[in-house]
Amino acid sequence: MKHELHDATVHIATGGLTFDPDGRVLVFLHGSGQNHLTWVLQGRFFAHRGFSVLAPDFPGHGLSGGAPLTSIETLSDWIIDLLDSLGVASATLIGHSQGVLAALDTAARYPDRVNALALIAGALAIPVNDMLVETARTKPEKAARMMTSWGHGPAAHKFENSQPGHAFLGYGRRVMEINDPAALHADLVACNSYDKGAEAAASITQPTLCLLAGKDKMTPRKFGQKMADSIAGARAVTFGQAGHFLPAEHPIDVNEALAGFFAG
Repeated sequence: MKHELHDATVHIATGGLTFDPDGRVLVFLHGSGQNHLTWVLQGRFFAHRGFSVLAPDFPGHGLSGGAPLTSIETLSDWIIDLLDSLGVASATLIGHSQGVLAALDTAARYPDRVNALALIAGALAIPVNDMLVETARTKPEKAARMMTSWGHGPAAHKFENSQPGHAFLGYGRRVMEINDPAALHADLVACNSYDKGAEAAASITQPTLCLLAGKDKMTPRKFGQKMADSIAGARAVTFGQAGHFLPAEHPIDVNEALAGFFAG
């Protein structure tokens, strides 16, 4: 659906059903250089199982207008403004990569608006190589290709895909290509400068599930486990052969893990 926020059009995937703000709301938050297509196999799954789904394109990403945001705190404020504008009192946040930082920050700063967290392939901090940040600024297409390669596990590189007929690397590149050229650089700057992850995690009281990837080169599993250990009562599940783009590489496993978590 299309929604107006801060004088810009926001594109929000709702899993193919009309969004109900009074339902059990799941908000899917994409990672750096990504958009709602990260969640295409999660959104429909949960929308057709009784949940109200929101998978927004952040400003300057996918089909959303506006300028890309350059800090995690600004992104968290944007998420709350989005919920306010849609009449959503509270929601479960599901974040991937940069979306994990946004979810942590939002839950810590607006605890009454977040009832649970699912954190996928994330960490308390996501420092970015200076070379990649500069490449994202000057040659965003090259940076996207680099991240797509690093972000997938060995099976995806061998075309041993969990989804028959699906080319993960090609799909990953295409997802990143449809964003504003400035979006990836803005995202990497935001990740690089965010240093409040440990503080945020220590304050989290909401039920939390961490889904980690054993072959993650971008946010290695050990840092994801540290994140899980820093959140009171958090549960961690590791997918040993998955890479960073876990929701796309192993969607059935991710959906089953999320469904079990949501069921309580």
